[in-house]
Amino acid sequence: MAIRQWLREKLLTLGAKTLFNAELLAIFLSTGVQGMSAIDLAETLLERFGGLGRLLKADQNSFCAAKGLGLAKYCQLQATLELTQRYLGEQLQRKPIFTKSKQVEDYLAVQMRDYPRKVFSVLLLDTRHQLLGCHELFHGTIDTTSVHPREVVKLALHKNAAAIIVAHNHPSGAANPSQSDIVITQRLKAVLELVDIRLLDHFIIGQGEITSLADQGKI
Repeated sequence: MAIRQWLREKLLTLGAKTLFNAELLAIFLSTGVQGMSAIDLAETLLERFGGLGRLLKADQNSFCAAKGLGLAKYCQLQATLELTQRYLGEQLQRKPIFTKSKQVEDYLAVQMRDYPRKVFSVLLLDTRHQLLGCHELFHGTIDTTSVHPREVVKLALHKNAAAIIVAHNHPSGAANPSQSDIVITQRLKAVLELVDIRLLDHFIIGQGEITSLADQGKI
């Protein structure tokens, strides 16, 4: 059985989530080049670009310069990415109910992707944890001097929120929480409790990863 057919059978039988990045990319590429199968080419491209995220974000010149790629594949990839974003955007417009960390991560991955600077956002929730709205409150340096709890409380009370989730991004770094992030979280939690509003989580969005402070037991 040809590698291409085998990968398709694996996807159809076990589901796309069971495939490795190189296998998914090989299906997208469809064919290899002389001396390389589609899966070999996929592995080479992932190594060249430094991972899937950087490959997907590569500009036209860098993408098309790679062996086995070209303008047609670049257009195909951009169309696929845009379709994905539009689909996710439609889902977000339905005001989701957040019951799991993964749901929030998926939401934030769309809302806060590719921000060039630090942004601190607040997700307002009702008693069922249905999203009431998402607001960007602070920009630039995110630390204990720039994040003002009173502004967060003011917004939550104005929108009649029963609970909130906060999130901020690390545009050029990992999603590991700093000591300042933990202090901000504890300070917000204490102030919000005074007005009977729960802080459910604080998410940090890094390059290709998202960290939940609640999952780490830091809330």
